[in-house]
Amino acid sequence: MKRLTAKEKEIMDLLWQHGPMFVKELLEYYGEPKPHFNTVSTTVRILEKKGFLGHKQFGTSFQYFPTISEREYGRSSLGGIIRDYFEDSYLSAVSSFVKEEKISVDELKDLIAQIENSKP
Repeated sequence: MKRLTAKEKEIMDLLWQHGPMFVKELLEYYGEPKPHFNTVSTTVRILEKKGFLGHKQFGTSFQYFPTISEREYGRSSLGGIIRDYFEDSYLSAVSSFVKEEKISVDELKDLIAQIENSKP
């Protein structure tokens, strides 16, 4: 799955949080200075081409909706990061977190215990 740019993620976050919207409605969630309608519209069409959005037509207007959940995107993004930066090794990723003190050894032990307790 392709990764989202910062501007694309901003739009996806709005749609994931608030549900289907027209571009005009998306603009209402932006602070001042608001981006131009055409800028948001172009980004939305790019998201649709990438497969992240679909639309329903209402006359000459389009209401856009996510075709992928936020959770699905997060899982896919994490998988891409693991593949690209940790040679497709989740063990290397976790080891890196421990080495950089992003996760403590005690937290790692707790995680292992949770995994062991969740096995059938």
